[in-house]
Amino acid sequence: MSHSLDSTALEQIFTKAKTHSHWLNKDVPDTLLSEIYDLCKIAPTSANCQPIRIVFVKSMEAKEKLRPCLFEGNLEKTMAAPVTAIFAYDMEFYNKLAVTFPHVDAKPWFTQNENDTFTHAFRNGTLQAAYFMLAARAKGLDCGPMSGFNAQMVDEIFLAGTKYRSNFICNLGYGDEAKVYERLPRLPFDEVCTIV
Repeated sequence: MSHSLDSTALEQIFTKAKTHSHWLNKDVPDTLLSEIYDLCKIAPTSANCQPIRIVFVKSMEAKEKLRPCLFEGNLEKTMAAPVTAIFAYDMEFYNKLAVTFPHVDAKPWFTQNENDTFTHAFRNGTLQAAYFMLAARAKGLDCGPMSGFNAQMVDEIFLAGTKYRSNFICNLGYGDEAKVYERLPRLPFDEVCTIV
């Protein structure tokens, strides 16, 4: 690739996009969620390990199951969002490597001890969740990621019987632009970055 995205695309994904807490009453089709995943899955992970697992909470029945897991400050906005994604990671992601990384037996790279497995699952699952949010913005959705929830309870209710662990949750939909907050300050390059 040899060209930069134009300013309109960069605004939609980065410079004018904001975290949303208020949502329009507008459905997010399942087909759109599938299209967004198909974009995010292309982005890189270690040895193409792809540990992300996502539960899309859409129905009122599922939202009611999610309700007691939410911290009070995140309750109203999450219940109002058209979709809440539970971004999780699979602690047994290495069982898919024969498919996703077939040219070498990479499973032993990730199974020496549980701490290493966790590190790879969490790191790459987090990357993929971030890719998903950028892809969602690129496809016209707004995002409201958050950490304010009881992860153990979410795992028990939504991930039981799996080796998946919840990482964070993210509301998805069409944000109410009239109620969006002003962007908070970001740290400048010279306070964050060093070129050596």
